[in-house]
Amino acid sequence: MCDLDDGGRLALGIVLATVLCAAVPGSAQSPTGLGRSATPAEIGAWGAIIGPNGEGLPEGHATAAEGKALYERHCARCHGVSGTEGPDDRLVGGRGTLASDQPQKTVGSYWPTATTLWDYVNRAMPFDQPGLLTSDEVYGVVAYVLHLNDIIGEHDPIDETTLPAVEMPNRGGFVPDPRPDTGDSAGPQP
Repeated sequence: MCDLDDGGRLALGIVLATVLCAAVPGSAQSPTGLGRSATPAEIGAWGAIIGPNGEGLPEGHATAAEGKALYERHCARCHGVSGTEGPDDRLVGGRGTLASDQPQKTVGSYWPTATTLWDYVNRAMPFDQPGLLTSDEVYGVVAYVLHLNDIIGEHDPIDETTLPAVEMPNRGGFVPDPRPDTGDSAGPQP
């Protein structure tokens, strides 16, 4: 069982309230006593959402060589030393398997952009302490996972400028959203 801190309980409450409201037709508010609305300060603390173009990436930098020890300390227990052993999702390998009978959804086979990997690691990892890593540490872990997938070299600098330029193997494997961008945060992103 996983212990949640106040932020984790709040996030879980928001998710449950949203799911329950979606299940009740015409319901615009959460059921009584379940969760609460996030305050503007709490929402602001979550930081910018980093999209495919990298807009909003913070300053910071690292290489895969610098990220190796961070990965081993914070990630290997769930994803394995080489990113393939688990017990949680496999991060490495699977290139070219998505159209096969045994597709492997990994960073190297599925993710279309490296910037969304940065955003996910920054927000959700390590699983038991999301948000623990500094920007430099997130760049390091991301660089190491990209290196394990033979996407970047061990000493390639990864930062807010170089990360959006990383060519992911499945970059062309997604269909662009044909809906017009309405300018709201829920609309399509480039």
